[in-house]
Parts: sequence; structure tokens; C-alpha cells
Amino acid sequence: MAMAYKMATEGMNVKEECQRWFMEMKWKKVHRFVVYKIDDCRYAVFDFDFVTVDNCQKSKIFFIAWSPAASRIRAKILYATSKQGLRRLLDGVHYEVQATDPSEMGFDVIRGRAQ
Repeated sequence: MAMAYKMATEGMNVKEECQRWFMEMKWKKVHRFVVYKIDDCRYAVFDFDFVTVDNCQKSKIFFIAWSPAASRIRAKILYATSKQGLRRLLDGVHYEVQATDPSEMGFDVIRGRAQ
């Protein structure tokens, strides 16, 4: 019971490869996105390329915290408490999006935030 309480209040430990995958996406452009999973919720980082109104090619990295409304309360708590530990390791994220419905993280939402 004590271990379950600690996980609920402090979140999960982040494995080293989580940061490595992010750095491969950010610097080497090996990946376009990375999805992190503990349970039925997810975190994702996404390298979004776009063209500005001034016709300049840009790239912004988004952190998406996906916690569907139908998820169990325990999963939502675990994700909420684990988010900051992961975010601290992902240096270079430009925007953060919290979503409980697919429409909250659609392409139009991402594009609107980037510009």
C-alpha cells in the first residue's frame, strides 16, 4: 500500500531511453513523434513542421498529455503526477496541449498554437 501511495503522489520514474528517444527526435530527426505509455492514457511529443504567413519554414515541438474522459481515475492520477518528471527531461518543448477528446489535439489545434 505504501508503494502505491508513493506512485500516486510522486509519479512513475522515467527511464533513460525516454529522454534518448526525445533527443533523437529533436536533434537527429530520427522520429517525427514519440509516444510514452504507462496505462490507457498517453504522453506524446510531436515535431510539427509548418510554414508561417511570412513563408518561413519552422518547426515546433509539442508535448501532448492525452487522458481520455473514459479513463480510470487511478490512471488519470498516475499520469497527472508523472507528467512533471517526464517534462523536466524533455528540454526544448515549445508548447503543451492537455487533451481529453481527440478534437482537443487535432491538426487544426496544433497548427493554431504553432502560429
